[in-house]
Amino acid sequence: MLFGCGLAAGTINTLAGGGSLLTVPALVLLGLPGTLANGTNRVGVLASNLVAAWRFRAQGVSGMREALPVLLPAALGSGVGAFAIARMGDVAFERLYGLVMLALVLPMLRPPRTAVTGAKRRSPPRAVIVVLFFVVGLYGGAIQAGIGLAFVAALSYAGHDLVRASAIKVAVIAAYTAVAVAVFAWQGKIQWSAAAVLAPGFALGGELGARLAVVGGERVIRMALAGAVVALAGRMLGLY
Repeated sequence: MLFGCGLAAGTINTLAGGGSLLTVPALVLLGLPGTLANGTNRVGVLASNLVAAWRFRAQGVSGMREALPVLLPAALGSGVGAFAIARMGDVAFERLYGLVMLALVLPMLRPPRTAVTGAKRRSPPRAVIVVLFFVVGLYGGAIQAGIGLAFVAALSYAGHDLVRASAIKVAVIAAYTAVAVAVFAWQGKIQWSAAAVLAPGFALGGELGARLAVVGGERVIRMALAGAVVALAGRMLGLY
């Protein structure tokens, strides 16, 4: 179950975002407390984004150079967010996560906007980009769910097309997730035996998702994910 959820989540995260909405509830359903599930999930997220970044580069779409200017603010935000959420109680975290899941259902049904061909873009001020990616990193370090969608939106705002944004996204997420994993490990919020099963599935999903990214297919995946999110959100919120 964990390997399969990791495979689906790694693919979905690479194509768009929201895969952790499957894996964190799955870990909770298997008996892990909410904050421990959240930390354990990050090991898989790190694996999938490292593999996806390598695959994008192998396909000639490297986002590392464009990722460098936003790595520091995103990593700082991630460290702050991970430290704060690791100290939250398990029940409070599960309720918060359930609300986040419901809030992300509708945005997940809409694919991110791509650039209009031939339109001229004005790059936003550097200070705005720094603050924007600090906030994105803060959310990613704390919750992670749906962060891919936030990154695509932020990178689109910064002037990148969808394919390039996906390559940059996985590079940045890999970097700031390494910080989050270190914080969660320090706080004792990783169940390593579960992570050892989850991470290979995530990694394979990252490979598959990067291969599919140039073709598309987000709409079908989003629709399937939305149904699972609604069902799992109800469970996380204690509705049944």
